[in-house]
Amino acid sequence: MSEPRIKHVQCCSPAGLHRVAYKEWGDPTNTRVLVCVHGVTRVGDDFDRLAQALCGDYRVVCPDVVGRGRSGRLRDPAYYTVQQYVHDMVTLIARVTAPGDTDEVHWFGTSMGGLIGMMLAACEDSPITKLVINDIGPVLDQAAMQRIGEYIGQDIRFPSFEAGAEYVKAVSLSFGPHDDEEWRKLASDVLRQDADGQWVRHYDLGLAQPFKAITPERAASDEAQLWAAWDRIRCPTLLVRGGLSDLLSPETAAQMTQRGPKPRLVEIPGVGHAPTFLHEDQIAIAKEFLTG
Repeated sequence: MSEPRIKHVQCCSPAGLHRVAYKEWGDPTNTRVLVCVHGVTRVGDDFDRLAQALCGDYRVVCPDVVGRGRSGRLRDPAYYTVQQYVHDMVTLIARVTAPGDTDEVHWFGTSMGGLIGMMLAACEDSPITKLVINDIGPVLDQAAMQRIGEYIGQDIRFPSFEAGAEYVKAVSLSFGPHDDEEWRKLASDVLRQDADGQWVRHYDLGLAQPFKAITPERAASDEAQLWAAWDRIRCPTLLVRGGLSDLLSPETAAQMTQRGPKPRLVEIPGVGHAPTFLHEDQIAIAKEFLTG
């Protein structure tokens, strides 16, 4: 089995420089690159099983988006936005595709990672030539976004890893059924022990600031921009929806299949937001599309 390598790339925001960490799987000389990007409070380690299944075909690159996990934190949390993340991913892609003959990559994005992928794939001369969007779309409910802001901004501390793991499981039940080992992995990926011996979530609480600043006007503008981006995407695209998802509605998913890249839609029953792709049946969906 391939052992991953932890690397970093330096990126820039209007507030200064920061480092983005990424986990790289597979042959370091393989020019076929798959970039896997996680949800808002998750990390690149979420893709360990998917990367292990695909690293024979690809060099799989799984970043911790800035503000999460091994990556640095922004000096000004107002820049924790999709636009900043897109800028960072362009820098990352330039790093992981050099000095190859092509800057093309395939992209797998869960939730926030899907939004980043949509915006980047919509750009003229985008490096993304194949796209998987996991349980997200252009329609983002303002109330839901504000709830996310409240949740991720809470400074919650746990006396033990077990207590933290129970919390992570409780707030992640929409991921669908997982065994004890899988729930422990999902928790260990996003918890760390601080200097006082307490367990905390491994991200910058400042991530909440842009969510709390959303107004109805801003939400409407963001939705219009996302639909416009979706309509510009031309690469082959797969849209995955958790059958019980409350973030990607059946109506929005159906509309997405009729616009832009007109993707194939796959629904995973018994799962909400968002499918984790830890299980063989889910991994097979991604592998068939990406390597087929």
